[in-house]
Amino acid sequence: MVEMTDIRNIVILTGAGVSAESGIDTFRDAGGLWEKHRVEDVATPEAFARDPDLVHRFYDMRRAAIQTKKPNDAHYALAELDRHWRGEGRNLLIVTQNVDDLHERAGAERLLHMHGEHLVALCQACEIRSPWTGPMQHRPPCPICGTPSLRPDVVWFGEMPYHIPEIYSAIRTADLFVSIGTSGAVYPAAGFVRDAKQQGAKTLELNLEPSQGSHFFDEARYGPATEVVPEWVDELLDL
Repeated sequence: MVEMTDIRNIVILTGAGVSAESGIDTFRDAGGLWEKHRVEDVATPEAFARDPDLVHRFYDMRRAAIQTKKPNDAHYALAELDRHWRGEGRNLLIVTQNVDDLHERAGAERLLHMHGEHLVALCQACEIRSPWTGPMQHRPPCPICGTPSLRPDVVWFGEMPYHIPEIYSAIRTADLFVSIGTSGAVYPAAGFVRDAKQQGAKTLELNLEPSQGSHFFDEARYGPATEVVPEWVDELLDL
């Protein structure tokens, strides 16, 4: 069991399993599809160049659906940890692979979206990001430059994830690395646990089932995120 005393700096990686109980589908189903679409058809720069209407329809539906979902107990527990894990040299960073805004709506503030956000538009003309809640299929103008060149601000396959320097900087100083609701299959996030261990951090996996990288963790607790995450946060804050 990971000893939680003397922990000061925490890095938490969250994946689709954190939001699944809020009704947001996990990344792929057993058939290798992404909500009935091949990944190659909706989640690559080449797909967007080939059929922008299809890609926009797909993301317009997801953007609308996410706004109907609500944070669950796992999101609220991590937000509570963010509020209380401060002072006395304590640092915390939540790194999420998710593109929903449920961490923010639960109240988390020290948060990085490494795969972008559904509720943000990226202008390919001026390269400025803007909050966005509506559809893009009708080619609306960029609110900054007026060019109809918006795309979802989501990191597609073949693109570089966001905030990598900040993430690795936090991992280098972490005393504890926690992975929550991730498959351990998508890099570079899947390699964070090994990077943390090399820096001497303790490592903990909270997941519905063992991930592909579960053997890298010092401790693992399995069960629904709405159960295992609040239990762990309560233990940590009671120390």
